[in-house]
Amino acid sequence: MHFFYETKEHSMEIEKKTSVHVPPHLHRSLECIFVTNGTLELGVGTELFHMNTGDFGIVFPDQIHHYQVFETAPCQAVYLLAAPSLSGPFSDQLQNFVPDHPVLAAADVHPDIPYALHSLLNLGTPACSSVLCQSYTQIILSRSLPLFSLNPKKDLTGQDIVFDTVSYMAGHFTEEISLSRMARDLGYSPFALSRVFSSTFHTNFNQYLNDLRLNRALDLLETTTLPVTELAMNSGFTSLRTFNRTFKERFHMSPREYRKQQTVSSP
Repeated sequence: MHFFYETKEHSMEIEKKTSVHVPPHLHRSLECIFVTNGTLELGVGTELFHMNTGDFGIVFPDQIHHYQVFETAPCQAVYLLAAPSLSGPFSDQLQNFVPDHPVLAAADVHPDIPYALHSLLNLGTPACSSVLCQSYTQIILSRSLPLFSLNPKKDLTGQDIVFDTVSYMAGHFTEEISLSRMARDLGYSPFALSRVFSSTFHTNFNQYLNDLRLNRALDLLETTTLPVTELAMNSGFTSLRTFNRTFKERFHMSPREYRKQQTVSSP
């Protein structure tokens, strides 16, 4: 699970998975989303874009984005993160522009795009050579970028406080933090930061903080054997009781039940 501001160790990561709510975050990688089942809401900046089965979405490096799932039925999608170094001749566009509307409807998605994504999935990131990763990434970009209307990134306004908010939360969400401390550390007023959470992220400070902590806990549940109490503390929760309650409110099961479910469903 990818969240907040990340520095990727690998040049490419790709996974087909069930989509869940992911709070606003950003990273240096290009991110591509191809919905294979159900619907998904892709939020970029302050806008929310609906995605249906077969739609393709793209998020340029250092763009703040998030995901929401409103349907009760599971949504599945292929998520690709590719370092800009894989983009070749498209690197300048990725670094200096952003798409006006980041989603292509299924009817406009060239067959080469799902072909390249599924080829990468079949290879698996560890087995994928740098040449193949680069080639498939550039196929995806060559078939999609001409269909997007691109705007210069320098023309974006009001992004500094949003960027600062995401970066700060990424670095401090496992600590005991408050909106007032954050405002003091960043040099903004609490009111200005509160507006970022409500107007841009459509949430509040506490909910955003809990989402970051839950996503970290979810990642640890899926990828480690840490005891639940330990992973809760590592995720920033101050008590196991609070963690269990917050986790159950979001996922409708306990952390232990979730881990057991993942173990049963693993091949």
